[in-house]
Amino acid sequence: MKGDAEVIEFLNEQLTAELTAINQYFLHAKMQENFGWTKLAKYTRHESIDEMKHAETLTDRILFLDGLPNYQRLFHVRVGQTVQEMFEADRQVEVEAIDRLKRGIVVMRAKNDVTSANIFESILADEEHHIDYLDTQLELLEKLGEALYLAQLIEQPES
Repeated sequence: MKGDAEVIEFLNEQLTAELTAINQYFLHAKMQENFGWTKLAKYTRHESIDEMKHAETLTDRILFLDGLPNYQRLFHVRVGQTVQEMFEADRQVEVEAIDRLKRGIVVMRAKNDVTSANIFESILADEEHHIDYLDTQLELLEKLGEALYLAQLIEQPES
């Protein structure tokens, strides 16, 4: 089915964002694991996998619309060195995604591409949930301080 060029470009732009987020979140998860923050690393890795699922859905839709998914570009991967920097970097990815998704939904609805709009709305709900999580973690960091916050994220390895 031949899709609208502007819709396909929005889908590809969001695909680029998802591919970037996969890399950023996965790197943060591996860093967190290396720092011994195993509980946080598990959660962050799960977020990376969620972004992978979004990328798969977007790829399928672009192909269905006879477009070519662009796997050759990435946005800037923001790497935090502290837990706060990681949360802030990941939050920025989500803020940008939410803005892009909302703009895309308007365009897709105006062009009567309900299916693409529904895909964007589903991803939007996931991104809003993630930004809420990040906001909560940043608030906890501020209230508890970094040392006490991180103490909650350590698990002893099984023997």
